Amino acid sequence: MNVVEVKFDDTKDTSFFKNNKFDLKVNLTVIVNSDRGFLFGKVVNIINDIDRFKNVELYDVVRISNKRDYLQHKSNIEDMPNVLKKCRELVSTSGLSMNILDGSYNLDRSQLLFRFVADERVDFRQLAKDLGSLFKTRIELRQVGIRDKAKEIGGIGPCGRKLCCSSFLNSFDSITINMAKTQGVSLNPSKINGVCGRLLCCLKYENENYKELRKDLPIVGKRIMYNGDSVKVISVDALKRKYRIELADKSIIEVDADEG
Repeated sequence: MNVVEVKFDDTKDTSFFKNNKFDLKVNLTVIVNSDRGFLFGKVVNIINDIDRFKNVELYDVVRISNKRDYLQHKSNIEDMPNVLKKCRELVSTSGLSMNILDGSYNLDRSQLLFRFVADERVDFRQLAKDLGSLFKTRIELRQVGIRDKAKEIGGIGPCGRKLCCSSFLNSFDSITINMAKTQGVSLNPSKINGVCGRLLCCLKYENENYKELRKDLPIVGKRIMYNGDSVKVISVDALKRKYRIELADKSIIEVDADEG
């Protein structure tokens, strides 16, 4: 047995599946079981060291895809623009405050998933009934966050590179304003917010390193003793291991934390 990582056309995310029967290779297309039924996807990684999946419940690879599977998958994708158009028309006539982000069938069209963003909770029960009646299948409406929308649309971040979420992140970690404070980043929203309007995902990347570097450094705004006098800490540079203090005569000096 091994575990394969599979990517699906309708999302930039990947998922892991058990492979008990087949000789699979990267870029081979397969049919996998899931909580949505059968899905068509492409193998992007094969993992032979499966110890980390010991306590994880994984769905199975059902088969290597055939021509019939491919044609059905292709038809599902080709029909989706019209499906989305009709769904958005229903949302508009229902007067619901929600923005349909995308939609996808499972392989045999026994389930149709729509993802949407909204500023608050939406009662979409009647919409789901109307969609089920229109498309003659089981409907799932899933509310996602604004970060998921940015992931789907993509774009360029303030660093000048492609957005992390749309290039390599498979999940979103919790980002807090304290991470920006720990790293001494300006708290100006235009500096610390991404195109989604939420805190930049990259604030987490070096946060642990900054926390370690700041462990024995004073806190900005606090008063400490320096050469027998009480002084105020006005700034800290964790990377240089230095901090600036204001003396009693209002003069400012820089102190090396590692000296002495």
